[in-house]
Amino acid sequence: MINKFCKTPLYMCSTTLVDVAMGRKPADLVIKNARLINVCTREILDGMSVAVACGRIAMVGDCSHCVGENTLVIDAAGKYLAPAFMDGHIHVESSMLTVGEFSKAAIPHGTSGIFMDPHEVCNVLGLDGVKFMLEDAKRSPLKTMLTTPSCVPAVPGFEDTGSSIGPEDIAETMKWDECVGLGEMMNFPGILSSDKRTHAIVGETLKAGKTVTGHYSLPETGKGLNAYIAAGVRCCHESTRAEDALQKMRLGMYAMLREGSAWHDLSNVAKAITAHKVDSRFACLVADDAHPHTLIKDGHLDYIVKRAVQEGIDPVEAIQMVTINVAQCFGLDHEMGSVAPSKCADMVLIDDLNSCHVTDVFIDGQHVAAGGKMIVELAPYSYPEKALNSVHLDKLSPADFAVKARGKVNKIRVIEVIPAKVGTIDSRATLVSDDGVLHADATQDVLKAVVFERHHRTGTKGVGFVKGFGIKNGALAQTVAHDAHNLLVVGSNDEDMAIAANALIQCGGGMVAAQNGKILGIVELPVAGLISQLPAEQVAEKVSDLSKAWQQMGCALPSPFMTMALIPLACLPETRLTNRGLVDCRTFEFVDLFVE
Repeated sequence: MINKFCKTPLYMCSTTLVDVAMGRKPADLVIKNARLINVCTREILDGMSVAVACGRIAMVGDCSHCVGENTLVIDAAGKYLAPAFMDGHIHVESSMLTVGEFSKAAIPHGTSGIFMDPHEVCNVLGLDGVKFMLEDAKRSPLKTMLTTPSCVPAVPGFEDTGSSIGPEDIAETMKWDECVGLGEMMNFPGILSSDKRTHAIVGETLKAGKTVTGHYSLPETGKGLNAYIAAGVRCCHESTRAEDALQKMRLGMYAMLREGSAWHDLSNVAKAITAHKVDSRFACLVADDAHPHTLIKDGHLDYIVKRAVQEGIDPVEAIQMVTINVAQCFGLDHEMGSVAPSKCADMVLIDDLNSCHVTDVFIDGQHVAAGGKMIVELAPYSYPEKALNSVHLDKLSPADFAVKARGKVNKIRVIEVIPAKVGTIDSRATLVSDDGVLHADATQDVLKAVVFERHHRTGTKGVGFVKGFGIKNGALAQTVAHDAHNLLVVGSNDEDMAIAANALIQCGGGMVAAQNGKILGIVELPVAGLISQLPAEQVAEKVSDLSKAWQQMGCALPSPFMTMALIPLACLPETRLTNRGLVDCRTFEFVDLFVE
């Protein structure tokens, strides 16, 4: 496979690279006096230099003969030189940033490439939305590799989305230069039941010789996991236990160990490496979802490498997990993922290995970031009108949130969220009604939840109750509601729920908190109801204000709006709420709110 993500294809510059290595031509760039982190052999080599030409590495070793009059020479002064980092699974939309703004936040932290699954935008705008994001990405040096969204909708028949993607759409995108594979195959029930449409989507990817990425969230690691991998799925980021990750690696699947803004899985899954004497070549580190304040405050993959080291993983091994292991997973290791001759000159300088503190970033041999800042300018990009105004709902009233009781004492299902985890608990609660309707009960930490279809004016809505947010009074609303991204509203009273919902209907989508008839905080996300076109710092400030509003309302969860956003995701256990109703995601059946 010819790599479309390097400055110059190898066949066009191989002679030049040979001439530079032999000393017949000068290099464009030489980095000298570095401590090379060799991810090919898992060792650190002192006093090394690297020569670059045509955006690729010509030589590693003593490169003094490669220096010419116009060669840029950078003295690493004993810093560590490593391949730049690649995130093997991320949804850029979860950052609430455009791809260009995301790149400006991530590149200074050592990220040179991302394997982007834009299924959030695709659920709202279809492949047009994906094209808009790819066009946006062209203005940045960040290598944006596409894994085409596979599950739009995530679980057919259980929700309504703005678009639908079928095998013929997958076949079309496999011809795109940016496409390296298929986005996470969340419909594992379809795979395990040999559903023809689901297997056809995977099949079009396999025909193209590209990577199928996975989403296997079941704790069962026997016949189901074997069957899932046998279907051609190459990797999975849904391990939450060490035994999940270990078994996937033992079966030749890349276990993508996740540490995102809300999903803190490393403390458990790192034990698959640290507690067992296994080769870690089938382990990668990924973010999955990263909010803007996380990118600015903590970083991106540099932070995740640091976290891996804190959990006991060797620093060089951790760097392999964001470089060569990722490249091998996607069949790109012949071009990317290591500091070696012929490879793309995507490199970082690190001054402290344990904290993975990145000082300089090079992409295709270009010095793009230094001292935590971008040193190259990006051209502007504005999303077209078609990407805006995607919330198709009329103004709502408190009556739209009413839930009719079935008697004075009502035993109901409750979705109980778990701090910093993607799973939920299928819980129960008893609500007493004196007026014929069900209300939230703060004394039980039980809030009302309603999901309104917002794409095609179908008028459908699902109602339920949630637990675990700790909010005593007020309401929260989001059009960031995975994966259909309908309008999700959670609250203690119908009046504030209506106020929160209408604020998002008016601004075109986003996230909002309301209390006692007033808006406490709002993040406007006009692009597909998911993305802001503001700079990362401004979006992070708005998110910070919203976080303070959550705290003021009594919530202590980490990244609570991300936890809330998964309430409608019907491919995660145990119970979820979509615009069509409550779904038991263990049996994939609709269930009644009321329990006999």
